[in-house]
Amino acid sequence: MAVVHGQRTEDSFGGHFSFDEDAASEDISLDGLDEELEEHKNYDVLISILANGEKQRDRATLVEGNLGHVEQDLIQEYVEDSDNLVLLHDQIHDCDIILSQIGSLITGFQVHIGSISSELRSLQERSLDISVRLKNRKLVETKLAKFVEEIVAPPGLVTVIIDGEVNDGYVKNLEILSKKLRFSQVDPMINASKSLKDIKPELERLLQKALSKVSDYLTEIFFSMRKPGTNIQILQQNLVQKYRYLILFLREHGSKVYTDVCAAYADTMNKVLSAHFQVYIEALEKSKLDIGVSSDLTGYDTSIIDLIPRGREHLRNHHFMFSLGERASILKEIDRPGLVPHISEVNPVKYPYEVIFRSLQKLLMDTASSEYLFIKAFFGEESLFYQVFEGPFEVIDKHLDHTLQYCHDAVCLMLMICITRKHQLVMLNRRLSCLDTYLDKAVIYLWPRFKTVFDMYLQSLYQCDAKILWVDGSHPHHIVRCYVELTAALIQLNAECGDGQLDMNLERLRVAVDNLLGRLAENFANPRTQHLFLLNNYDMTISVLKEAGDEANKLQRYFEEKLESNMVSFVVNISHLFVPAPVV
Repeated sequence: MAVVHGQRTEDSFGGHFSFDEDAASEDISLDGLDEELEEHKNYDVLISILANGEKQRDRATLVEGNLGHVEQDLIQEYVEDSDNLVLLHDQIHDCDIILSQIGSLITGFQVHIGSISSELRSLQERSLDISVRLKNRKLVETKLAKFVEEIVAPPGLVTVIIDGEVNDGYVKNLEILSKKLRFSQVDPMINASKSLKDIKPELERLLQKALSKVSDYLTEIFFSMRKPGTNIQILQQNLVQKYRYLILFLREHGSKVYTDVCAAYADTMNKVLSAHFQVYIEALEKSKLDIGVSSDLTGYDTSIIDLIPRGREHLRNHHFMFSLGERASILKEIDRPGLVPHISEVNPVKYPYEVIFRSLQKLLMDTASSEYLFIKAFFGEESLFYQVFEGPFEVIDKHLDHTLQYCHDAVCLMLMICITRKHQLVMLNRRLSCLDTYLDKAVIYLWPRFKTVFDMYLQSLYQCDAKILWVDGSHPHHIVRCYVELTAALIQLNAECGDGQLDMNLERLRVAVDNLLGRLAENFANPRTQHLFLLNNYDMTISVLKEAGDEANKLQRYFEEKLESNMVSFVVNISHLFVPAPVV
């Protein structure tokens, strides 16, 4: 141990403190010493050492001795601590073993953690798979629950459909049943499922029961409309319209039953409205003022020639058929309630037939409008309207056929045409087309009858015997006045609602009146009286035409020219009366 320590000391201090000069001289080379000393001559340390060389040697010897003592002390301490070092060595060895074991444990734990990580990944994958499966199962469960809910009929639904009364609750259950039936028809795959096949007979049984009950309920309501005094419109609005879904259910799920119900309604309303119009027409007939019969037409046939000498008194009572007068007021308020009283009222007042006709057509319009709107809203079948009104149309047409063949009032017929055209505008304003065909047919039907009667008027003028009708006197002739008033009336009505068909006939009437005036004037022996007769009649004609308004201007100018022409002739005829006698 001492040898080692000495060697270490010598290594630490190098050759600077060697005490063996011979050895030092042998090992140390002094080559280049002078240059180094010269180079470091200014270093204080080197100067101090060179100046105090002996003192440093003594000091080095002292230090070496001290170091020997220190070395011995250290060796003694090492010896004394050797047991502790051996113990420390053993403890370090044990620690190495423990650390080795811990390393093995850590390595095993690392391997175990790796396996746990793999298991966690596997669990995560399984969890994801389970989550997807759960989601799919929930989706399937939801669809299956919906499917089951859609096809299965709850006991409450079955009870209401089979035993319940038709009311708001019954309608709601019908909607549920309809939804279930519709669900099975939408998707072919659902329709082919075994579960649906099991439940379908029950649904079909419920459907048939519902169809039967709804059909019976609606048919019963329809038949109740036949009871006298029933307000059909109130019944339709307050009860039938309330259960519109019933007819929708029949149309969707029972087409045959729906057709039968529609037929029952059409048959019921056809009979009810036909009877109503028949009663109304019979009541109107009692209020009709008979004017315009064939005997009122001057010279129309030989069987009434004996009536013509009574001309003035006869036509004073029947001139109503030749003039318009207050009869035109019927066109001013065409959409107001009819002038004829209700059929339940007893009224001795008589009305001209155009008033009867307007009231009848107004009733038809109002009834048809109400019924059309109901049928369109409740049934959604516009064709059903024409089935309902087939009977009323027939009743009205039959009445018109019977009445018009005895009507010889041209003004009345023209007023009827104007009334019908006004009613067409009313229906157009209501935006209802249900009576378009019927009203067009009515106009087409009235025109030929008017032209027939008009031709009869013309024939009566041409065929009458002017000698029989002649009345001595130059005042306007009563028959001429009647036909002039007829001309003025037709001109006004033609302007009101004509379509050009009257223009040529008015010209024919003018020629016929002019012809009659000429033939009547020929019965006067005195030319002066003839001209005076014509002047008075032309003046009367102009006055009547002025009352007809601007529409009669053209015809008025014609008779003014005739008046001027005859005035000239009349002046020429009487001028000799004022020539002074020659002076003798």
